[in-house]
Amino acid sequence: MDNVLIAFSLTLFAGLSTGIGSLIAFFGKETNKTFLAAALGFSAGVMIYVSFTEILGKAQLALTSVYGNIPGKWYTALSFFGGVFLTLIIDRLVPSYENPHEIHSQKQMEHDYPEKSKLMRMGVFTALAIAIHNFPEGLATFSAALRNPTQGVAIAIAIAIHNVPEGISVSVPVYYATESKKKAFWYSFFSGIAEPVGAVIGYLIFRQLFSDTMFGILFAAVAGIMIFVSLDELVPTAREYDSGHYSIYGLIVGMAVMAVSLLLFL
Repeated sequence: MDNVLIAFSLTLFAGLSTGIGSLIAFFGKETNKTFLAAALGFSAGVMIYVSFTEILGKAQLALTSVYGNIPGKWYTALSFFGGVFLTLIIDRLVPSYENPHEIHSQKQMEHDYPEKSKLMRMGVFTALAIAIHNFPEGLATFSAALRNPTQGVAIAIAIAIHNVPEGISVSVPVYYATESKKKAFWYSFFSGIAEPVGAVIGYLIFRQLFSDTMFGILFAAVAGIMIFVSLDELVPTAREYDSGHYSIYGLIVGMAVMAVSLLLFL
């Protein structure tokens, strides 16, 4: 029982660190387009790098261990593009953001600042992608900590470092779309809550069903979702606000931060 509490506490810590990233919204008093371009580029760099070097790699390792080298790689690729296709469908079906309790203010915002609706939509999609990513990640962290609490601490710290810039990727577009620091924080916070939720559901329900096949397919699909969000939303919007190369600088720094966080906990 003690190990269960330790494992859940570590998973909760890793998930809530997404909210730390959202605190970036509390430092902005007015729209700074240079900062916004760099921050969105940074967020894209984080998501692209972690998707290709960490998430997709784990998915392929899991699937090749079950199906063999070549079939496993095929299943990984199919799952990745399945995630891309799923996000494309969602992107087509989901209407622009509109809070039913703030219809007037939202319509007025879209009339005065049409780019804000796009930023809000981006923030929601990024939060969704991160929440889906955090769900199985929470189960993985919990399982590792349950077997070996010492190893679980290292994994939880590594994931917490990953989640901080992911929180930025949600909070920045939501803050600039709504000018609400509370909304920026809560959207980011709830995307991180998926991590401990994944741990609880995994432990109570899916513990017997969760397999390498399910893990591999889900992680590969999540990588596809995050790549789609980065290339379709984050990078183009960053370029729109960029007056130089700040979005690219931010993208490179985001990749570097994620690379260092991964290397520190090899």
